[in-house]
Amino acid sequence: MTSQAPTPAYRRLSVEERRSQLLEAALSLFAHRAPEEVSLDDVAEAAGVSRPLVYRYFPGGKQQLYEAALRSAAEDLEHCFAEPPEGPLSERLARALDRYLAFVDQHDAGFTALLQGGSVVETSRTTAIVDGVRRAAAEHILDHLGVKDPGRRLRMTVRMWITAVEGASLSWLDGGKEPPLDELRDWLVEQFVAMLVVSAGRDPQTARVVRAALVLEGREGALGKLARAVLPVIGDAARLL
Repeated sequence: MTSQAPTPAYRRLSVEERRSQLLEAALSLFAHRAPEEVSLDDVAEAAGVSRPLVYRYFPGGKQQLYEAALRSAAEDLEHCFAEPPEGPLSERLARALDRYLAFVDQHDAGFTALLQGGSVVETSRTTAIVDGVRRAAAEHILDHLGVKDPGRRLRMTVRMWITAVEGASLSWLDGGKEPPLDELRDWLVEQFVAMLVVSAGRDPQTARVVRAALVLEGREGALGKLARAVLPVIGDAARLL
């Protein structure tokens, strides 16, 4: 007589656990498919539950579920730029971008639909959630720069860079995920430094930020390598001085 393996005891999920399970299933689907291509039946199947159960937790249907999933993803994105204010700025930005770009890589279709807009489930609330991520990212970057009261030009520079990061991420996805992520990351760090330097020429506050940041950078670090790569290119500009 062969003994049978004991049947695992069934455990009823709490309300919060069940809601988290449904959100996780929805996020997995929204990550790789545009929102309008995902149905509640798809979410129910992915979570291993019935469609009525999904409605029980999200009576507003797919719109409510999408907004809840979007808020969850937004929290993850906001945390990408959180970094202890220690060490060279270029290294801190690189670590933040590693997390951000990993999110982009793992949520390719969902990220594209989120930023490009035009989705049938896009509303003023979803737009506000996305803009909230941008604002939170900007505040994190300003913290990295050590600025408590940023002026308009410095704040604009940071927001412009965040827009550039989003645009580069979309182009990277559209271009078959090339170049490699580490190369894209380094290029985006260099873009930020370049934007700061240009702004520093017109804004004393940004100039102070750049000088303070350069003190912590090493010759073999990202900015040292950038300087050696760029100086030969702009060498002819000396005649303009």
